Amino acid sequence: MPHVADKDLKRNVGFAGVRCAMFADQPDLAEDFLRFLNHEFPRDSDVLYLSVHTYSDLSSRAAAELATTAPKSPQGLELNAEALEAQGKWEEAAKEYRLILQQNPRMPGIHFRLGRLLLSKPNPPSTVAEEAKKEMQQELDIDPSNAGAEYVLGALAQQNQQWDEAIGHFSRAAKLDPTFGDAFVGLGACLGSAKRYSEAIAPLENAIKLEPENPAPHYLLAIAYSRTGRKEDGDKQFAIQRQLTQKGAAGEDNPQSQAKPN
Repeated sequence: MPHVADKDLKRNVGFAGVRCAMFADQPDLAEDFLRFLNHEFPRDSDVLYLSVHTYSDLSSRAAAELATTAPKSPQGLELNAEALEAQGKWEEAAKEYRLILQQNPRMPGIHFRLGRLLLSKPNPPSTVAEEAKKEMQQELDIDPSNAGAEYVLGALAQQNQQWDEAIGHFSRAAKLDPTFGDAFVGLGACLGSAKRYSEAIAPLENAIKLEPENPAPHYLLAIAYSRTGRKEDGDKQFAIQRQLTQKGAAGEDNPQSQAKPN
């Protein structure tokens, strides 16, 4: 391939190479051909389409091999739990996650997944929030760098109007992951609810940089600006928030925007 001058021939050889390698069950060679194609033909829609399907096929093959060779390993159980969770089989997925914890009580990420699953259940019992909180706390005992667990604890505290506790969790989530836009939104919202408007401005400005199309931080920042004497800045943010809200509503009303690609 590297010595072929004709671009069309080079492209056809790359495509044929991927298909032959996959048929011959030689995934390393398939990846080599894909890397070549993506290097030689960047942003080519056919190459990108082939890449998506090939990597998806490789993922499915690896999952099948894991399920066959080590179904009761923590990794096999986690993969099965993820599949069950995606199908909405909450109890079955929770059972798999708990089996993992029986094997390895300090495996990172599992308490977080279990807590998130509990909160995802439709019509959960009144005790679910407390159960999920315990799972998130256990996750942080194992992995103090889990920004997602801090965020969920912040959201639970926010629901109970425990502003100081929520502020602490959202602050830590934002520090652990400076790209976590929702953590900055939550932090700004709780600071505003606690009437600490001047402190709310910085995290909300960060949230807007990370999520400029999200109307929520614009609205919250508008209030913070207005309450700290920056009326003109507040009015600008209110205007942006209205535009984004109207844009979102127009998108929902447009049937074409909701159409799923084949």
